[in-house]
Amino acid sequence: MPRKQLHLNAFLMSTGHHEASWRLPESDAGANSDLEHYKNLARIAERGRLDSLFLADSPVLMGDPGRRPAAKLEPTVLLTALAGATERIGLIGTASTSYNEPYNLARRFASLDHVSGGRAGWNIVTTAGADAARNFGLDDTPLHHDRYRRAAEFLEVSTKLWDSWADDAVVADKEAGVHARADRVRAIGHTGEFFRVDGPLNVQRSPQGYPLLVQAGSSEDGKDFAARYAEAVFTAQQTLEEAVAFHKDVKQRAEALGRDPEGIKILPGIVPVIGDTEAEALALDAELDRLIVPEYAKRQLARTLKRDPSELHLDQELPDDLPDEDEIEGAKSRYTLIVELARREKLTVRQLIGRLGGGRGHRTFAGTAEQVADTIEHWYDSGAADGFNIMPAVLPSGLEVFVDRVVPILQARGLFRTEYTGTTLREHYGLPRPANRLFDTVGTGEGHLGIGLAPAEAR
Repeated sequence: MPRKQLHLNAFLMSTGHHEASWRLPESDAGANSDLEHYKNLARIAERGRLDSLFLADSPVLMGDPGRRPAAKLEPTVLLTALAGATERIGLIGTASTSYNEPYNLARRFASLDHVSGGRAGWNIVTTAGADAARNFGLDDTPLHHDRYRRAAEFLEVSTKLWDSWADDAVVADKEAGVHARADRVRAIGHTGEFFRVDGPLNVQRSPQGYPLLVQAGSSEDGKDFAARYAEAVFTAQQTLEEAVAFHKDVKQRAEALGRDPEGIKILPGIVPVIGDTEAEALALDAELDRLIVPEYAKRQLARTLKRDPSELHLDQELPDDLPDEDEIEGAKSRYTLIVELARREKLTVRQLIGRLGGGRGHRTFAGTAEQVADTIEHWYDSGAADGFNIMPAVLPSGLEVFVDRVVPILQARGLFRTEYTGTTLREHYGLPRPANRLFDTVGTGEGHLGIGLAPAEAR
């Protein structure tokens, strides 16, 4: 019997995920705003038959711009350009439910899905941090639970808008003078706690129906949200045991809500540093860590830990009196991951900075292509993942070596496709096109909110 195949997503970030990657002689320090750089990366990922590529985003300048290239192009704009430079690979962009409105965002992703021929995905985030809040007239971040309540209603409105056109609404009958049937386009009339939206959307239903729904939070609220809505989950897990537990937990939560657990693909992040020999890979990893500017990195770590930088000493372990996760209103799961990593391995601040420099808490692995393939296969076979979020430490070279050396090994082992068999992102992930709840269900259309979505009253 053929082996079930894993899914691979390329997480693209300017010169690479290691914060010092821009300092290497090979790196283009202006790559973060260079369209040709991203086109090249997209084509490399597509050459490897990867399921998708992904762009992170936040409505705020992230970190100290002196530390690494910090400016970012808006994802849906950049992905639209990449749609024209590629043919099959999925295109996933991050957008916040805290600092957008459903109508505009639903329109942007429906447009991207049309332009790309059904390859769009939305990474749904709630956005933490007072610095982002102050860009939108707020003094501080809304409470963690409130952000997720708003996100749930935001998604409910978005899916209604995507469903406001029936698939057969457009008839383009030139003789009769009818372009679309008025009875197959409906207002949604949504009134809720956070939003009042009449609709319908001014973009007809897109090739996928909805973009692929992706989520990246791993807190308790984040896991509940993923179990109810997500079709793919990007997560950071440091150990195999933690990854297996997370995978099992989210799948069980989804099943308890009446969802098919196979309808959620869980993809932990991995930062591969690959060499012809293990020694060569370790030397590149060490060189990257050597190029980290400790004072920049310490300030960033202090922000995450809610401490003053003066309280962190490079050659000492973290302070004992850090707050519990329950006291954190920001990125709860990432805070816990960092603190647990430092405590478990008794890392000094300097050592912790080195461990976080490559992937901000995602698992880093330095070795040969064969060793990288081995660890991917081991995690996959152990029930820790349905695939992986590939985060090259250096771009474009790290993506090229993964595609040219690791992917062929996975293909030879029957773990990954050798050719695309579908044309849409949903087909790559083995997921169905969602039914239209306003037109394809019996009665008023209330209740069923499409693929992965539960009835509103169940919330």
